[in-house]
Amino acid sequence: MSTVFSSRSFLPFSSALAVAAVLLLAGCGGVSKRVSYEPEEFDSTTTHTRSYSASEGQTCEAARRALLSQGYMLTASNTDLVTGRKSFQPTGEVHVEVELRVVCASEVAKGRRTVTFVTALQDRYALKKVNNSASVGVGVIGSLSLPFSSSDDAMVKIASETLTDEGFYDRFFSLLERFLAAQQGTEPSVSPAALGAPAGVAAPAAAPEAPK
Repeated sequence: MSTVFSSRSFLPFSSALAVAAVLLLAGCGGVSKRVSYEPEEFDSTTTHTRSYSASEGQTCEAARRALLSQGYMLTASNTDLVTGRKSFQPTGEVHVEVELRVVCASEVAKGRRTVTFVTALQDRYALKKVNNSASVGVGVIGSLSLPFSSSDDAMVKIASETLTDEGFYDRFFSLLERFLAAQQGTEPSVSPAALGAPAGVAAPAAAPEAPK
């Protein structure tokens, strides 16, 4: 018995290679790229942390006053936690919000001392066009509706990151020490500087003098 192969049963070899190449490229296009990030090294214990000879309540109260003196809006405030948020407008189409979170934890083994942890989260928003669709019903004609499209400007979050600038945290801790010293009736060991804005953001005004 002889087997007959139709010319339509197989593609030419060159055509088969072309099809395979197209499928391979399509498959590669669907593979997501690896995210490039800076791995955590956990090599610093001073950037976000300081220890003070004061109670939890005194330390967090000093943190609360430090944030208020720089125009931060408080979102939480108690004896062991203070959070505040502040807005910046570096350009007309970019909006930045920085939230500081201060945690005060008692170090029982070391007597009347408090360790303070501070973290700043920066959210960045950009002005984007958002398309909207609407319809108008005409009662006289019946259920006829005419579609309309429009676009509005909206602020859309484009980035969110934890600030790692050591200078930023140093300035905050210096300001916290200033208000803590005012509560205890002592002078701060370090001349405090105003809490500056993150890199690329307009700096806020200098802090007022602490109460004596």
